[in-house]
Amino acid sequence: MTKGLPWTTQEETQLKALVDAKTPLAVIAAKLGRQTAAVHVKCQRLGLAIATSSQVTAAALPLPEELPSVEETLKKLAGALEAASAPGLSKVEVQRLQVVATLAKTYKEILVDYIGYREIETKLKDIEAKYAQLLESKTQNDAPQPTATPMANPPAE
Repeated sequence: MTKGLPWTTQEETQLKALVDAKTPLAVIAAKLGRQTAAVHVKCQRLGLAIATSSQVTAAALPLPEELPSVEETLKKLAGALEAASAPGLSKVEVQRLQVVATLAKTYKEILVDYIGYREIETKLKDIEAKYAQLLESKTQNDAPQPTATPMANPPAE
């Protein structure tokens, strides 16, 4: 037996659109003015698959055109460090700053690995190009060279 108000056709349509857009369950519930459990049950009844948090995060994150530099990342880390040293921070703010610091540190480590891999990749491409040149020159040197045959002496007149 349902406890809340029945769903209107308009609410069901909006629910389907929000689920298709991979909107998080809590956001859908807030937009529709419903409990998250009620939204979850309605989705199950309609056969709608609610996106998990990892799917939502991956789909919702805007990707930068270029990677931030190590310097930019260190500036963020320094900003988080400075903000964390301010007195009277709430527990939530301290946790947020810890996340920023952890993400900045992780990004720096991954970026260093990435740069190393890019250098290795560049060197490998150079080696492959040089190897191809060596093979080409060896093939040209090993090919049978046309030999000049001496011309027969013309008959004396």
